Amino acid sequence: QVQLVESGGGLVQPGGSLRLSCVVSGSIFSIYAMGWYRQAPGGQREFLAAISPEGRTWYEDSKEGRFTVSRDNAKNTVYLQMNSLKPEDTAVYYCNAPPQSEGWDFSIWGQGTQVTVSS
Repeated sequence: QVQLVESGGGLVQPGGSLRLSCVVSGSIFSIYAMGWYRQAPGGQREFLAAISPEGRTWYEDSKEGRFTVSRDNAKNTVYLQMNSLKPEDTAVYYCNAPPQSEGWDFSIWGQGTQVTVSS
């Protein structure tokens, strides 16, 4: 069974940067695109960005430019570099396959990693 373990969150001042990591267990990582989502307090989980096994990336429109998704297939790890952080970026961040990934079990989520942007 796939396991998703996110890390790298924390408290950061507005304008700061963070790099999130997510380790995905299992060989399934090499054949699926992987992405990032977030859920702010009281809000719905929203898709942010994804990257294919070959390195093609795509972003939710407003995130491209400040957020960069990458992956290391040898380490089964996907990353999210976040720059110029704003208070409204405060949320729990999760990794998972991007929406409509055929054959992926979306009942499986990790614990997420908390990002708090505050002065």
